[in-house]
Amino acid sequence: QVQLVESGGGLVQAGGSLRLSCAASGRTFSCYVMGWFRQAPGKEREFVEAIPANGGTIYYAESVKGRFTISRDNAKNTVYLQMNSLKPEDTGVYYCAARTSAVVTSTPDSYNYWGQGTQVTVSS
Repeated sequence: QVQLVESGGGLVQAGGSLRLSCAASGRTFSCYVMGWFRQAPGKEREFVEAIPANGGTIYYAESVKGRFTISRDNAKNTVYLQMNSLKPEDTGVYYCAARTSAVVTSTPDSYNYWGQGTQVTVSS
């Protein structure tokens, strides 16, 4: 079993930055694909970015290209999401997720473990 705990959300003005963190329990964190997803009110959960277990090629949604960066520190069992140039449409609850397969995907249903989420609100 893996437990994921997100932190770092908050209220920020458009153009600002936030850094989200997701701390994972367990000794097999370094084997998992890690992803960030978000969900705005009344909308489905959507893929943001994902990083393979070895920190290789990153996958991202076009909507965050050039603004958000996922990274991981396997020694600390933590994955991060650096968010720059935030826009009001980035508002939502941000979730980190772990996938036990080595294949990176953007489909929420393919992830095995989820955190409780952290709220990000971007004001205009």
